[in-house]
Amino acid sequence: MADAALRLQTLFEQLLGAPLPVRIRAWDGSQSGPPGAPTLVVRNRRALRRLLFKPGELGLARAWVAGDLDVEGDLYTALDLMAGLIWERGEDARTLVEALRDPEVRAAVRGLLRLAGPPLPPAPPPEEARRARGHLHTKRSDRRAISHHYDVGNDFYELVLGPSMVYSCAYWPSPPADGGTLEDAQRDKLELVSRKLGLTSGQRLLDVGCGWGSMAVHAAREHGVHVVGVTLSHEQAAYARKRVADEGLTDRVEIRVQDYRDVADGPYDAISSIGMAEHVGAERYLEYATDLHKLLKPGGRLLNHQIARRPQRDESAYNVDEFIDAYVFPDGELAPVGTTVTQLERAGFEVRDVESIREHYALTLRRWVANLEAGWDAAAGRLVSAGRARVWRLYMAASALSFERNRIGVNQVLAVKTPDSGASGLPLRARTWN
Repeated sequence: MADAALRLQTLFEQLLGAPLPVRIRAWDGSQSGPPGAPTLVVRNRRALRRLLFKPGELGLARAWVAGDLDVEGDLYTALDLMAGLIWERGEDARTLVEALRDPEVRAAVRGLLRLAGPPLPPAPPPEEARRARGHLHTKRSDRRAISHHYDVGNDFYELVLGPSMVYSCAYWPSPPADGGTLEDAQRDKLELVSRKLGLTSGQRLLDVGCGWGSMAVHAAREHGVHVVGVTLSHEQAAYARKRVADEGLTDRVEIRVQDYRDVADGPYDAISSIGMAEHVGAERYLEYATDLHKLLKPGGRLLNHQIARRPQRDESAYNVDEFIDAYVFPDGELAPVGTTVTQLERAGFEVRDVESIREHYALTLRRWVANLEAGWDAAAGRLVSAGRARVWRLYMAASALSFERNRIGVNQVLAVKTPDSGASGLPLRARTWN
């Protein structure tokens, strides 16, 4: 009898303690769940073995990346329904250990073990980052983590990010439906950063985590500044150097493969750090802030553009997202914006402005997902592996929903190395850059 879908639905509902909001179709052709809902497709028994041998998010991630699990219907709706179930229940959700105390759940698990076949855990997909021993956020481990995420092919990033090649939150008009493209919004973001930093001709700008050179090119071309951009990605650096040469800006822009901790040619008038600080880690954050403070001249400005998470009641209980850590940003960490501000102040900065642009990142991510889906045939298997493309589709769609639902945010923090005189150099009326 074809009944795997019903048995899967029963187990999931017993584990979650709530009705499953999506439909299931199993490898035996059976279906179960609410009609009209997005369908979770369990393609084979291997998917079940992945979940049984690694319960939780990592098992689900491995099954998704390997293609053992899929979603039919709207991916955003499916992710939102599942995430909403977990977030709404919060601390009241039943843990696996608690659920297994229930005889009915134990019986269902035994039945699924029989359905899953030989009790051998499948190998993780090759896209999973290899976990190295030792301390996090050493220069060596950071190079390895950056390479995992960024050195996957510039052609793939061009497909996803579009011509702007900016891999951070764009700055959209209000409302975004009034017009404007992703490229327009990314240009507006770079200009917003430039105005907050007060860039003027002849100044020196350090762009930390310069990516493919978009901020460096914009600042040099539009504001006449001299820029040093640093990245740990060789592929990014090669791409950025070609852009600089094509723009005729080699006399004003230098791109280095260099750790920010090794930059020693300050002082700079301004520093931009756009979407880089998430890689720093909590233990290293004060060091990061202090290093940047030392590299600025008195009165110099830092624009720190960084994703933030919501604070927890018990901050010691914070755990890095398993899927993101294994497949997207190895060793990446998010902090509440208040923690970031505190660390910048401890390093000696005067924090002058904090602007949340959370909704803008949701809009940006949805455009990136649309770009990937439109170019799926080119991306999956030619530019990157099918598994890598699946990683990106899932993480960008899930991240868009997290920004929309205020589970994470993104903030631009403007800080000044205010001299002893107290003259910050900022206008009396804030946000004249808007």
